[in-house]
Amino acid sequence: MSERVRVVLDAMGGDFAPVSTVEGAVLALKESDQIEVTLVGIEDKINEELGKYSDYDKDRLSIKGASEVIDFNDPPVMAIRKKKDSSLVVGMKMLKNDEGDAFVSAGSTGAILVGGQFVVGRIKGVDRAPLAPMLPTVNGMSLLIDCGANMDAKPINLVQFAKMGSVYMEHIMGIKNPRVGIVNVGVEEEKGNKLVHETFPLLRDCTDINFIGSVEAKEIPQGVCDVIVCDAFVGNVILKLYEGLGSTLLKLVKGAIMTNTRSKIGGALIKPALKEAIKGFNVTASDVGGAPMLGLNGLVIKAHGSSDAKEIKNAILQCISFTEENVNGLIKEHIN
Repeated sequence: MSERVRVVLDAMGGDFAPVSTVEGAVLALKESDQIEVTLVGIEDKINEELGKYSDYDKDRLSIKGASEVIDFNDPPVMAIRKKKDSSLVVGMKMLKNDEGDAFVSAGSTGAILVGGQFVVGRIKGVDRAPLAPMLPTVNGMSLLIDCGANMDAKPINLVQFAKMGSVYMEHIMGIKNPRVGIVNVGVEEEKGNKLVHETFPLLRDCTDINFIGSVEAKEIPQGVCDVIVCDAFVGNVILKLYEGLGSTLLKLVKGAIMTNTRSKIGGALIKPALKEAIKGFNVTASDVGGAPMLGLNGLVIKAHGSSDAKEIKNAILQCISFTEENVNGLIKEHIN
C-alpha cells in the first residue's frame, strides 16, 4: 500500500463544528486506510466529541492544540494576522511546514482564501490562486473557476485558471481533454466586457487546453463545458444562484404537489425519482466534498460552512486522489 495521505482538519471550522468535523474524521478513517487525520482546535472540545466513538483506528488520528477560533464575522485579513493560534492558521502552518499533505476547513471562506495566499503560499509562477467548486449539470459535473478568491482578475489570471482547471478535471474527475469555456453574455467573440475581450484570444491560442469559446450562463446547467472560467465576481453570482435555485424549485414543486388530492397521489408516486433528481442538482450535496483552492504550495479544501459529517468525510477523502495524482506537480508543469 502506498504512503498514507496526511490530512489536517480544522476541527473548529463550520456551523456544526466540532460535532460534524470530529464525526467526519472518524467516518473517513473507517472508510479508508489511506489517510491519517490531525484534528486542529480546542483540545477539550475535540476530546469530548471523540469520546463518543471507539470503533476507529486511533493510531491514525491525532490532535494539534489551538486556543483560538476564527469566526465567520471576523475580518479575514485581520483574523489571519491577529489570531495566530486559531485552528485555521495553525492548520495551514502545518501544511506549509510539511506536517500534512492537505488542509480541510469548513470555516470562514475569506479567512481560508487569505490564509491560503499568505500562509501556505502560491506555486511559483501562479499569479492568483482560485477557488474551484464543482457544479452539477445534466451530464455530470463541471468545475467553476474562480468563485470567490479574485474579484478583480486579469486576463493572464483567467488563462492560468483554465490550465489549472483542465489539469484538475482530467486527473481528478477522469475527463480526457476537458472542454474549457469562458463565461460571457453571448457566444459571439465580439460580445462581453473588456476582461473577456482580452482573455478570449489568449485562451484560443493556448495549445494545452481544449478551449471551446464563450459560454452563456443558461448553458452551464446543460453541461456544455467541463471547466467554466470567469473572475470571482461572476463565479460567485453563478454559485449563489445555483444554491438558491435548487431550494426554490423544491419549494415550488412541494407546493404544487399539495394543491389537491390528485396531485398528492401523483406526488407520492414520483417522490423518490423527484428527490433523486433534485439532489443531483444540489451544489452542496454531501457526495461532492469541498472546493479546492488551486495553485497553492499545498492542497487546501474549502468545505461548505453548513457541512454535516458526511460532507466533511468526503472533503477529507477527496484529498487522496489529489495527492496520488500529483495535481500540484502537474499544475507546476503547465504554468511554468
